[in-house]
Amino acid sequence: MKRTPLVTVLGASGFVGSSVTRALAGRRIRLRAVARRPSAPAPGPAETTVVTADLTDRDALAEAVAGSDAVIHLLLGEGGWRAAESDPGAERVNVGVMRDLVDVLRPAPGEETPPLVVYGGAASQVGVPQREPLDGTEPDRPETAYDRQKLAAEQLLLKATAEGRVRGISLRLPTVFGESAAPGAGDQGVVSAMVRRALDGQTITMWHDGTVRRDLVHVDDVAAAFRAALNHPDSLVGSHWLIGAGRGDALGDVFRLVARTVADVVGRPPVDVVSGEPPAHAPATDFRSVTLDSSPFRAATGWHPRIPLPEGVRRAVTALARERDAPR
Repeated sequence: MKRTPLVTVLGASGFVGSSVTRALAGRRIRLRAVARRPSAPAPGPAETTVVTADLTDRDALAEAVAGSDAVIHLLLGEGGWRAAESDPGAERVNVGVMRDLVDVLRPAPGEETPPLVVYGGAASQVGVPQREPLDGTEPDRPETAYDRQKLAAEQLLLKATAEGRVRGISLRLPTVFGESAAPGAGDQGVVSAMVRRALDGQTITMWHDGTVRRDLVHVDDVAAAFRAALNHPDSLVGSHWLIGAGRGDALGDVFRLVARTVADVVGRPPVDVVSGEPPAHAPATDFRSVTLDSSPFRAATGWHPRIPLPEGVRRAVTALARERDAPR
């Protein structure tokens, strides 16, 4: 009798990780949700085990992934991508855990096939975009410490794949936004930041004229991309793949949509959207447009984003408004 596969999610309590865990809970698998803070199992037919662990501890990591058929790696250092510039602990999380992971993983008992590892990379690893749209064939010239760390982790994974130790897939993620799938897993990205400002009645300020574009994908669609990767590994192993909507949404339009949606939800006039001077620490990538061509991943898996931008923004606004008004 064939045993039920075990899928382990590292970073299961995070913004993307909690959505991926919720999506996988709908499958008839053994699901191990691992994070540094306690969380509740997502509802669904999966046989879910919640593990609380510090995955920068090599022994704890080895125990957390033991027997896994597939591991989804979604860890992120405290403070997000900007903290990587100044936090010496960020490299340990963003690179060191991958270094340990590909070393401690072994095929499950009775299996000869190396475990599958699906990594949440970043489209920004490429650095300052030299063209639009990006299609994944561009040379990587990362500009920030975070992107250098993400690229280093991806290279460790793909090297271990070439050596036959694991079967690695890197999904380079776009600008992800949306509502949280779990308490404490709030989105810290630009869309939710502007929603919070508008909910507080504050002006939305841009560091440019609003024509800079971002490839925005709702977190549930990103979770579906990880699910698709698990369903089609043989077509994907050994490479990185861009995940994107392919629209290239102008941030000025997005922020005005946020202002209108908040106004509609809370019943007051929309806040102003204005341009302002950028801070000195703003990286060059903040001022360059990004559109992603994810057609290779779509062709390999059948995945495509399903949630339109206005619907995704409304869902985020509604969730954040409810969170703001909840009793403390």
